[in-house]
Amino acid sequence: TKEVELTFHLSPGTPAMSAIWIILGSTKYPAQLIQTSKEKGVEAANVPFEISAEFIPAPIKSANKQNQSFGSDQAPETATWDDIIYRSEEMEACISYAKKAALTDFNVLIEGESGTGKELFAKAIRNNSLRCNKPFIVKNCGAIPSNLIEAELFGHTKTAFTGASTARKGAFEEADGGTLFLDEIGELPLGDQVKLLRVLDSRKVTRLGENNERPINVRVIAATNKNLILEMDEKRFREDLYYRLSTVPLSLPALRNRQGDIGLLAEKLLDQINKTAEGQPGYIVKQFSPAAKNLVIGHSWAGNVRELLNTIKRVTFIADGKLITKDEMLKAIQPTLNRHVSTDRILNRDVSEGIDLEKLTDDVKKHYLQRAMKHTRGNKLEAAKVLGIKNYQTLTNWLGKYKVKY
Repeated sequence: TKEVELTFHLSPGTPAMSAIWIILGSTKYPAQLIQTSKEKGVEAANVPFEISAEFIPAPIKSANKQNQSFGSDQAPETATWDDIIYRSEEMEACISYAKKAALTDFNVLIEGESGTGKELFAKAIRNNSLRCNKPFIVKNCGAIPSNLIEAELFGHTKTAFTGASTARKGAFEEADGGTLFLDEIGELPLGDQVKLLRVLDSRKVTRLGENNERPINVRVIAATNKNLILEMDEKRFREDLYYRLSTVPLSLPALRNRQGDIGLLAEKLLDQINKTAEGQPGYIVKQFSPAAKNLVIGHSWAGNVRELLNTIKRVTFIADGKLITKDEMLKAIQPTLNRHVSTDRILNRDVSEGIDLEKLTDDVKKHYLQRAMKHTRGNKLEAAKVLGIKNYQTLTNWLGKYKVKY
């Protein structure tokens, strides 16, 4: 712990507003700025912006070429590493890992909450790989009707099923020589998981309605917002398929865990929205007031970058003037605040209907034990530190008690 006291004295007769002091500090530990005065005594200084986000040196800014279509929900087809807006160590580590993955031909599994940028990373990996000039096929496993998954992925012959008037290639054949991005892989039914595993193992595909196998050369990048370790425990996802897909596992951090990225992202997104909407009749280019930006920085953003983007779009509609006020920002955030409270299954259950508190506590422990073991790649000492468990034996006992697999 270290305290630093800075005292400033104005010369006699100097007007109070004739000088502005700028204090810059750097620490890797949590810190708070304190101010004192005769009138109010000692109090925390409320700085309505992130100093480091506001004053990033020009060379650093220019090094990060930002995506001009970032105001869109869709990741650009030409995505590069420069399209990922960040300055946090957490995202720096992810990008470094993804760059290494791009240089290999291994399958990649990208895990992360909805809105964390999984598709953006998938496209950046592909665009920086040796397959960058080959086909890139995207399939959302959660959007394909269950009775059509096999035909969509593996193809079908004419009359293979009702409505199949012509033979058709599946996603694997379309991606031959290139990359297949399987989004929401956690939504794939168990029966289709078996068929997918067979194709990945044999590197051959059989169209629905025929018997002959067709060789394919495809790199698979899969993504999911589910915790597949938990899905395996619940027998909803095959363990062998998980290990086949996750030769290179990449876990994207939630926006709330990206230290210092929220303010930077908010400014960039608002800038892109302004550029897109500037030509619309009656639109006024917007900017955040310090209080509004402070509200943005302090919000948890459970929906991550996607929620942040759409909330900023909403506030540009709500705000009447050039400067977005704190009240306007709060009004834009409010719908998501209400939704997050109503769907909180842990802290907002109806006690009048009765709850099993012990089981609820056990579920929470098991959940975080599994996440910690996955995060530390099975290192119990590191997992104990992450969870704040001082006794290594306690962690071992809990892993056994809650049957945690990792």
